[in-house]
Amino acid sequence: MNEPYDPHGESEVLTAGAPIESARAAAILVHGRGASAGDILSLTPHIDSPGIAWFAPQAYQSTWYPNGFMAPSEQNEPWLGSALGLLGWLLADIQSAGIPPERIALLGFSQGACLALTFAARAAQRYGALVGYSGGLIGPPEARFAFKDTLAGTPVFLGCSNVDPHIPLERVEETARVLTGMGAQVDKRIYPGMGHQVNEDELAAARALLAGMAGSGVQ
Repeated sequence: MNEPYDPHGESEVLTAGAPIESARAAAILVHGRGASAGDILSLTPHIDSPGIAWFAPQAYQSTWYPNGFMAPSEQNEPWLGSALGLLGWLLADIQSAGIPPERIALLGFSQGACLALTFAARAAQRYGALVGYSGGLIGPPEARFAFKDTLAGTPVFLGCSNVDPHIPLERVEETARVLTGMGAQVDKRIYPGMGHQVNEDELAAARALLAGMAGSGVQ
């Protein structure tokens, strides 16, 4: 019997920051469509905090799934399932090194933000932080999001433009409502006319969340 197609099954994971053996916390960074693990790691000097081990997986052909994040779900398989599985494997690997979920952050931009947010909602628990730059939960316009578990106070930052060409504002608003309903502490900031990018205010917000996560107590 042929094995199911797993496009991200052999993905490279780039690392930076503190060695995992001595790290106080860890963060998984998820790049956008057409970008790379190296690109998203370039954010770390702007959001770093002492003691964080950084992990950035590389999508196969630089794309986590082929169609838009609001396309019918079947149109993004098996890439989407493979990408979610990769994040699950990476999270488990970090935990096996002794870092609990409440000291692990997930951060993504664009397609990577959509993936990170969706993964966290589907595998809900208390995470150290969740940061979505220009992203929202994956699903078609008519999707009714109902996740069974709780995010148990996970601090979440959602930042997006009101005129982002790829991310409808309504989906960002809906994502904030869903995650809040799951018990997350959501900080949503909409930036007028910004476009599809990350600004200094968003970097500062992530820096504060990660510093709290890596400190002596859980934020």
